[in-house]
Amino acid sequence: MENLSLVIFFIFGTVVGSFLNVLVLRYNTGRSLAGRSGCFSCGKKLAWYELIPVLSYLLQGGRCRGCGSRISTQYPLVELGIGALFALIAWQSWPLWSALYHLAVWSILMAITAYDIRHKIIPDGMVYILIGLSALSVLLTEVRLQSIGWRVGVALSMALFFAALWHFSAGKWMGLGDAKLALGLGLLLGPSQGFAALLLAFWIGAAFGVALLLFRGRYATIKTEVPFAPFLILGAALAAFGHIDMAAVLSFFSFSNALY
Repeated sequence: MENLSLVIFFIFGTVVGSFLNVLVLRYNTGRSLAGRSGCFSCGKKLAWYELIPVLSYLLQGGRCRGCGSRISTQYPLVELGIGALFALIAWQSWPLWSALYHLAVWSILMAITAYDIRHKIIPDGMVYILIGLSALSVLLTEVRLQSIGWRVGVALSMALFFAALWHFSAGKWMGLGDAKLALGLGLLLGPSQGFAALLLAFWIGAAFGVALLLFRGRYATIKTEVPFAPFLILGAALAAFGHIDMAAVLSFFSFSNALY
C-alpha cells in the first residue's frame, strides 16, 4: 500500500510538473496559463495524447508530431523532478498539512530552477511567494520570540551576503534575485541547515564549473554565465531531505582531517 501511494504521488507530481512547464514558458509573457499548448516551431495545437507527462515525450522520440522539430528536454526533466519530489515528500510520513506545505514550497522552487536555467533570471513573483510561505512556517513552528528573531536574522545575513556579491561585482557574480532566494531559503531551513545549504551550493557550483570547463572547453569559458539558483535550491534540497546541518558538515571535515 505504501509503494502504491508513492507511485500515485509520483504520477500526480508529473502532472503538476507539466503545469509548471507551462508556467515557466508563459510567465511574464502576457499569455494566459489557460490556453492550449502548441509547438513553438510550427504552432500545431497539441492533442490530449501529446500532453501526457513524460510518456508523450518518450513515445514521440522527443520531437513534434507535426513538424519533427526537437522538443526541449526541460519538459520531461521538470515533470520527472517534481514527480520524484512528490514521492519523496510522501515517503516522509509527515502530517497532511505539513506535506501539503512542502509540496507547494518545492513546486515553487522547481519552477524557479527551471525558469532561471531557461531565462537566466529569477522571477520576483515566485520568490515573493516562497518568502511568504517560509515566513508563515517560521510563525507557525517557532514558539519563542528569540527563536524567531534568530531565524530571521540568519536569513537576512544570507541575503545580505548575496546582495554584497551582487553589489561589488556589478551583477557579474550574482544577481539580486539570488539574495531574495537566499532570504526565502534561510527562513525555510533555519540557521543550521540554511548555512549548510549555502556551503553545499557553492561546492556543487564549483564542481559543476570545473566540469563544464573540462568537458565543454570549446563551448564554455571562465566568463560563461551559469545561473546559481539551481545550485542554491539543490543545496537546500540536500540539506532538507538529507537532514544535513552544520554539525554534519563539521563532522565531515573532522573525519576528513582524521584521515590525513
